[in-house]
Amino acid sequence: MTDWHAPRMSMRARRITGDIFYNALMIVLCLMVIYPLVWTFFSAFKTNQQIFSETPLNLKPDPATLENFNRLFDIYDVKLMVFNGLYLSILIPILSMLTSSMAAYALARLEFRGRNVVFLLLISTMMIPGYVTLIPNFAIMVKLRLLNSHMALILRSALSGSATSIFLFRQYFLSIPRDLENAAIIDGCSWRGVFFRIILPNSKPAIATVLILTFRSTWNAFLWPQLVLQDDRLWTWTLALKVLSEFETNQAVLLAGAVISIVPVLVIYLLCQKYFVNSQLSAGFGGT
Repeated sequence: MTDWHAPRMSMRARRITGDIFYNALMIVLCLMVIYPLVWTFFSAFKTNQQIFSETPLNLKPDPATLENFNRLFDIYDVKLMVFNGLYLSILIPILSMLTSSMAAYALARLEFRGRNVVFLLLISTMMIPGYVTLIPNFAIMVKLRLLNSHMALILRSALSGSATSIFLFRQYFLSIPRDLENAAIIDGCSWRGVFFRIILPNSKPAIATVLILTFRSTWNAFLWPQLVLQDDRLWTWTLALKVLSEFETNQAVLLAGAVISIVPVLVIYLLCQKYFVNSQLSAGFGGT
């Protein structure tokens, strides 16, 4: 009887050992990702001398100081630039979500000749670096006389849609049962009504994912805004921080600016993480 139980105990021991190793590995990876953010936050309240003289494992500011943030407010109108960044990072994702979801709905549900070819051409644009289109986009903005205005950012980022966003929406739309649409159409609902009353309300995970990704890319963008915005009153906070890094030698001040830059993205992700995770788990499982 003892010999019969021995193999089962051995398998259980191996399973427990594997779980311990897996959990330990996940903890180490999480610390590798989280610790730089935690270090940045605490270092924003240190002096430049403290940062370079102390070990990175020492997080506590001794003493804590707000001089780094005061320096930022002396150099820039931080409130205005953060407002510019937030206003664009909210407006652009909403417009981009609408345009991308409409295009995805046509590619997922509407039958027309060449639909698959259009989708393949759209997906192929994901292979093209965004830097390639900077000069053509800049020339278009010059022709439209939109330089030095936020409309140049909105037109390029929001109204043009995104291949990645369209792909995510299309794959999610394909997972929604057609019976819901057919029932609505039988009740007299138009295609527009089906889209706004059936498809979008059942696509919250995809919407949250697109909003998070577009918010992050819009908030972190600096190259295109740097090309089209000359007036510093129109700058976003990320652009201001990029310019500041070119002449500011106090690393503690830059870290304070980085903390201001991190907070909005972190808040948005924490608010929408449930939908974001659900969308990532279900992405790609739709039919064709």
